[in-house]
Order: sequence, then C-alpha cells, then structure tokens
Amino acid sequence: MAGATNQQDAERIYRLWDDALGKKDLEASLSLYADDASIESPLVQHLMKTKEGIVQGKDNLRKFIALVFATNPPQRKRFRTGFFTDGRVITWEYPRAAPDGDQMELVEVMEIADGLIWRHRVYWGWYALNVLKQS
Repeated sequence: MAGATNQQDAERIYRLWDDALGKKDLEASLSLYADDASIESPLVQHLMKTKEGIVQGKDNLRKFIALVFATNPPQRKRFRTGFFTDGRVITWEYPRAAPDGDQMELVEVMEIADGLIWRHRVYWGWYALNVLKQS
C-alpha cells in the first residue's frame, strides 16, 4: 500500500463515491480508485461469473462497476447515517431498515492511500443476499 491519507480524504471519498453511485457515473467512480485497486464482494462473483468475488485493476473495475450500474435493483437504495474513519480506513452501513422501507443492507469498507481507494470490501446482510439470489 502506498502513502498515508487523512480525515479529509476519507470524507471526500465518502461523499464523492455516493454521488457517483447515485448518478451511475462510471468515470467519476473510477477516478476515486488507485490503478491497482481491488473490490471484494459477493456481487463480483455474481455479475462477473467468476469463482472468486474479487476484481483487481482499473480495467476490471471498469467492467464490474459498469455492470453494477446497469443491474442495480430497486432495493439498492442509498440511505446511510454517517461513517467511521481513522484516516486510513473508512466504513459505513446501509441498514436494512430505511425511512422509506427496506433496502439492501450492506457494509462498505475502504482502505485509502494517497487520497484514493486502494482496497474496497462490501459485506452483505441476509436481505441483500436474498435480493441477489432472486436476480
């Protein structure tokens, strides 16, 4: 992993990543990742039809994130209430119970270096996994 980061980088990534997700802006989302970044999630295995749930490198991230934006189910909402960070790792939850009904419950964990996401992991709850199984 590269150099250090700080609280401002974590907050910036938290805000910009959600904005790119909401707009389904592939270039904006990719600009937040380091060239050798990885994403680890059950959705990788599902959408990319791979044995492992990890994609690595910008070219693979581009393919995966494009598929995510193209297949986003209505239960994938974006209600969240804040984040935790030590300036190097940022994490937040999308809780199942949201103000406008159930949403896919996920926990996002991002390791940040030099102002970019270096490693991104997404942990899924039971409701989200059931949505995935039905798709």
